[in-house]
Amino acid sequence: MYIKKTMLIEKYTTDWIKDFTDLKSELDKGLFGLKYNIEHVGSTSVQNLDSKPIIDIDIIYQSKSDFKKIKSRLMQIDYFHNGNQGIDNRDVFKRNKGSVNKILDSINHHLYVCLSNSQALERHLLSRDFLRKNDWARLKYQKMKYELAEKANQDKKKYAELKELNVNKFIDKIIDAEKTNGNNVYSS
Repeated sequence: MYIKKTMLIEKYTTDWIKDFTDLKSELDKGLFGLKYNIEHVGSTSVQNLDSKPIIDIDIIYQSKSDFKKIKSRLMQIDYFHNGNQGIDNRDVFKRNKGSVNKILDSINHHLYVCLSNSQALERHLLSRDFLRKNDWARLKYQKMKYELAEKANQDKKKYAELKELNVNKFIDKIIDAEKTNGNNVYSS
């Protein structure tokens, strides 16, 4: 019997923009009154870039005291703090099992809370901006992603490991290019 595998990488859809907007709206409700910005990052934030259908979100704060307030509010809306996973000034938040928010629990997303001058945030924004402006880079990155998904036999865990090993050099190059050629407004 033939079992069809689910493809990790999906064709780009403008639904991802709506998904981000819906998620942002819910996060804004939970964080109302606090100082922060929210950015759509990752592959789903780049028009016409095929991707895993997971919305990556960075909540950006200015000071350590802002982080404590954001963390507390996120916990009130059923997120739990999953640490920084080895990356300074970029903390990961995940949904609690059994949460019941129609939007936050129905749209697959990764939520990061980043200090405004963190290297992780800079990396997210610079790579996103470069891919948005350079079709050749977007197409090359997309091709790499499809090849790695195939090599991983569409296994999420293997794909993540291969991506970590094979994509970082490419991302580093485009970040350097964006720093050199772009208006680097993220180094504040």
